[in-house]
Amino acid sequence: MNKKIFLIGTTASNLFLFRKDFIISCVEKGFQVYALVSEYDDYWLEKIKELGAEVITYRLSRSGLNPFNDIKSMLELKAYIKQHKPDMVFSFFTKPVIYGSLAAKFAGVNNIVGMIEGLGSPFTEHPHGQTLKIKLIRFFQVSLYRIVFPILDKIIFLNKDDPIDLIKNNKIYHKNNAVEILGPIGLDLKDYPYKAWDSSNQISFIFIARLLAEKGIYEYLEAAKIVKSKYPNAHFKVIGGLDLENPYGLSKQELDDVVSTGIIEYPGFVNNVAEEIQNSAVFVLPSYYREGVPRSTQEAMAIGRPVITTDVPGCRETVVDGVNGFLIPKWNVAMLADKMMYFIEHPEQINLMGYESYKIAQDKFDAEKVNIKLLKIMNI
Repeated sequence: MNKKIFLIGTTASNLFLFRKDFIISCVEKGFQVYALVSEYDDYWLEKIKELGAEVITYRLSRSGLNPFNDIKSMLELKAYIKQHKPDMVFSFFTKPVIYGSLAAKFAGVNNIVGMIEGLGSPFTEHPHGQTLKIKLIRFFQVSLYRIVFPILDKIIFLNKDDPIDLIKNNKIYHKNNAVEILGPIGLDLKDYPYKAWDSSNQISFIFIARLLAEKGIYEYLEAAKIVKSKYPNAHFKVIGGLDLENPYGLSKQELDDVVSTGIIEYPGFVNNVAEEIQNSAVFVLPSYYREGVPRSTQEAMAIGRPVITTDVPGCRETVVDGVNGFLIPKWNVAMLADKMMYFIEHPEQINLMGYESYKIAQDKFDAEKVNIKLLKIMNI
């Protein structure tokens, strides 16, 4: 009989995009794969099924704070686990790791793995401090990790800072040799082919992320104003959606105001991210969010673009300062503008540093290599 593995995530699109190669490898090794998702539409469910996995939908509020709803989600997951009796349960993102792992333990699963893909908002420092609500969420999250981590056979992180800030600094007990550093999730590099920047074009900068303070959107806009005042022909593009429910999000009015000034171009939601990067000279992500390793930066590097990003956990995993771009202190608009202007004043560095980005991406971000490492960590 085939061994069974449960993959417990949240959105179907994320599970497909970030676990596609893992699912294919497990199916090829003879595993029966079950993909559990709580946010979905028919398109993404079909895409997952095409990989050879069975899909199970369950209810979970990703950002909800009602513990009774979370317990209901855990009991629903426990019922599915008892029904299908998987040999391994592999959960990722905060709530699935907590409630999926507890459900697996209560259902008697012997091999339980959790992946922490960045510490997220509760561990993100803001220039004016955290709200009381965020501090409370962090307290409860750490308290739940204290319950869950001791039952995990493997706790996988994407960067070396996260286990220090989460486990070591909070003195969270875990099994011996459970903590592993995977590195970036990786990309299918065929989807992001290298393309040298056309130096006959006007120098342009691109920001790709949700339009949140934590992602550095305000610093990007302020730096763009400074650069534009000195180099009016510099071009700035922003790609990413508004998150109107997030208290730290850019508002629709703020976005409309900055677009009307002509400082940035905002095409809205796009499906051709690779093409947008290829048409830009430099990738900029002044994020101070607790990333795992930002995917958009990996995409830009694979295509061959220099990167300006912050010297914070996750982001710093992508740039060798002065080699394939620049690391700047978080919240430092003046230095961000200065590094942007460096590329305007030294345009020959765009393709030189961009090629260094490409080489790093080939070495570190190839999903096939990452997948081999992940399978080895999980003893599959």
